[in-house]
Amino acid sequence: MIKVAMTSVYVDDVAKAHAFYTEVLGFETRSHMDLGGGTLFVTVGAREGAQPDLQLLLEPGQGPIAEPYRRAVHEAGLPCIVFSVDDIQGEYERLCDLGVRFTHPPQEQGPVLAAVFDDTVGNLVQLVQPKG
Repeated sequence: MIKVAMTSVYVDDVAKAHAFYTEVLGFETRSHMDLGGGTLFVTVGAREGAQPDLQLLLEPGQGPIAEPYRRAVHEAGLPCIVFSVDDIQGEYERLCDLGVRFTHPPQEQGPVLAAVFDDTVGNLVQLVQPKG
């Protein structure tokens, strides 16, 4: 069986992204390595053993491919990644209290409730909660 082990999100500042994804969103650091020359290899994942084998790589988003791609996705208003939550309203309120800027609050979208926020490092991120 093939499983997802790691996926990445382009960010415009790896250190700032690491702080946001751990201190604000609540992920834990899985790896944090200095590869030299100012390059960091940083992965985060869900806390408390949830999905222990799945990591999110905070990928430097500069360069001739990453920068235009990241900018175009953001300008189109498209989330680069989707996270699931059990209580979207509670998470929305918690994140708002921490100063996170949402582009739209929780609302029905087909089979889910969804909200979108700016991750402060060049991306829109969607939160979803299944309805029911």
